[in-house]
Amino acid sequence: MITTKQHNGMTTKIHLPTPLSEYLKGKFGTSDNIIRLPANSSLYHIVYELLQRRPVNHPIDQGNTEIHLPSPRASHLPNGKPVEYFNYISKRDTAVLIKAINTMLKAEAHEYFDENKHVKGIDYIESAYAFLLKYGIEHLTPEALLKDYQRWRAKIGRKMSSRKKHAQKRPAC
Repeated sequence: MITTKQHNGMTTKIHLPTPLSEYLKGKFGTSDNIIRLPANSSLYHIVYELLQRRPVNHPIDQGNTEIHLPSPRASHLPNGKPVEYFNYISKRDTAVLIKAINTMLKAEAHEYFDENKHVKGIDYIESAYAFLLKYGIEHLTPEALLKDYQRWRAKIGRKMSSRKKHAQKRPAC
């Protein structure tokens, strides 16, 4: 991870899987290709919680995604994390961040597919193409995104039918 001082904050570079990096750049990226997470997003708070002091003599890492580091107003307080010192995300914490970004991408895609199908009458495959185009995601196929959606729908269907079976087995009070 590389930490650089910007005119209005600090940034760091981390390595993310290419589709997730493209998603973040499409959703939160700026013209200078830096991810600026809004303070009201869950990712902002996850990144803030994962920030830690850089270990002594730790080599500077390279990454494909540059993130503007959160610096909430409370960072100057005794329990705060000033980004001048807390500007490192470990590999283990990067895995936590990857999971959160992946969950966010899938949840947004699933909601997008459902809204397009049931409100606008747009086919799922067309929605997959539109979603990838919306965020500039080139390293993920529409078929892969649609397959994930179908697996999720099947999983939800199994859970719902299981709940109905359990509800039927209970005696009425």
